[in-house]
Amino acid sequence: MSVGQIAAIIAAGAFVILVVLLAIPLIKLGRTLDEATIAIRKTHEGTEPLLSDAGVTLTTVNTQLERVDGVTASAQAVAANTKALSTLFTATLGGPLVKVAALSYGLRKAQQARRLKNAPPPKKSKRSARA
Repeated sequence: MSVGQIAAIIAAGAFVILVVLLAIPLIKLGRTLDEATIAIRKTHEGTEPLLSDAGVTLTTVNTQLERVDGVTASAQAVAANTKALSTLFTATLGGPLVKVAALSYGLRKAQQARRLKNAPPPKKSKRSARA
């Protein structure tokens, strides 16, 4: 065997060791990719029921929102009717009620003034007489 053949055998052995050392991580990477593929497939299978349930939920929410819109419109109509009623009440009865309230207040003050005028003067107490 010549020196060149020995060098070729050593180079071939080193190449085999290099290939083996590189094959191990590649095999592990292949297993990892297989597991990732399985996980993605399971996730995809699990999302189908979720998406169909989400569609049902959105349909129900839209139905409820339509009902809320109807209730809101009714409440707005009630508020407008209440405003119109209070305006009507103020226009028809507000002025006369204010006048009646003012008259009763004036009569009450006049009656109190008359009572004070006709009342006997207050008696002096014994303490104020000593002082």
